[in-house]
Amino acid sequence: MLTERVRKRTVDSQKTIIQTMKMMDDCFAKSLLVFKNDKFLGMITNGDLQRAIIANKPFDTEIGSLINNSEKKYALITDDKEQIKAWMLEVRAEMMPIIDNNGNLVKVIFWEDLFKETQDDNREKIDIPVVIMAGGKGTRLKPITNVIPKPLIPIGDKTILEEIMDQFEGIGCKQFYMSVNYKSDMMRFYLEQLEHHYEIEFFEETKPLGTIGSVSLLKGKICTPFFVSNCDIIIDQDYRDVYKYHVNNNNELTIVTAVKSFKIPYGVIETGEDGLMTGLQEKPEITYMINTGVYILNPECINEIPEGEFFHITHLMEKIKQRGGRIGCFPVSEHSWKDMGDWSEYLKVANII
Repeated sequence: MLTERVRKRTVDSQKTIIQTMKMMDDCFAKSLLVFKNDKFLGMITNGDLQRAIIANKPFDTEIGSLINNSEKKYALITDDKEQIKAWMLEVRAEMMPIIDNNGNLVKVIFWEDLFKETQDDNREKIDIPVVIMAGGKGTRLKPITNVIPKPLIPIGDKTILEEIMDQFEGIGCKQFYMSVNYKSDMMRFYLEQLEHHYEIEFFEETKPLGTIGSVSLLKGKICTPFFVSNCDIIIDQDYRDVYKYHVNNNNELTIVTAVKSFKIPYGVIETGEDGLMTGLQEKPEITYMINTGVYILNPECINEIPEGEFFHITHLMEKIKQRGGRIGCFPVSEHSWKDMGDWSEYLKVANII
């Protein structure tokens, strides 16, 4: 008999990839228990869904086909608590299914049941540069950006900028480059007053250069792959996974994409020759991958950004594609991506509404 707590973390094997991503978003989880009727099949993780999307599996693929228990660790009812605790700590598992010798689910141990205090992340750190594009005027957040620059807008006890930088620093990144223009003196002053000092090299565009144009000013300074992040984007994702994908896939540029669905509130008609109806879909839902504004670039990409010219990241993508270069897309769920440059999203995250 499953408890209510466990039932909230279960999903039917016939649910699709996109449905399962939404379920994870709704319960703020990165893993779910998969059942077929009353039979426990295994556990599906956010990473499983991401790998399936990267492998070009359709969004309507049933998740039962993605279960691979050879890659998962489940505990037996005979395993002691300390061993289970060690396994969960090793892989940072949200929960651990406890099964009997026939593979039936007996109980579930959740992370918070064993770890009451913050645990050190024993995963290997990465130390690559991070470029933060912080030169915009933040026009979507007016009138507040008439007073303070968008990166310094508060979220709780921190600013948007600190949230972004702390996330990168948490995975091992130490060197930050910050493209500034609008109210740059205020940003420099604020960061200098913090007790925690980041290693930041500012570089200033004297005129608007687009979403990536100012990075041309870093030629000769960066010789490894590096992150680029807009100054208003917060993503609930361990960026080490993105870096691993970038390297293993031999990408020149990797885009972090959000899997976003749009429901058309009307019946959609399909027509053929002579305007004759060939099909009808009632209020269909369409899923796209959206550019989040976070990337990994190889250092050679900097040489393809013209100096002193207005140049968007999309121009760079087109340039790389035209010469046959590799551009990868790493998917995250819709609710994992927070566009803090949008008033409604900012107010949600700031817990004002």
